[in-house]
Amino acid sequence: MTLAFHHPRDVANRPQLEPEVKRVILASWASDAAAVKNRPALRRLPKSRRVVPIDEIFGALKALDR
Repeated sequence: MTLAFHHPRDVANRPQLEPEVKRVILASWASDAAAVKNRPALRRLPKSRRVVPIDEIFGALKALDR
């Protein structure tokens, strides 16, 4: 099964995923490995054209703690 996420809230709001799995996905998205070259505040998942500000990823991680 392949899951496509276009925004961090897609991960945070996915009821089929355990909170620990959501954290792993969001943490990997926030990692430097997903950073857009010369744009450290932006992240892109592999095979995705969409870039997301790191602040939105951190916001989704914080939402998991609520």
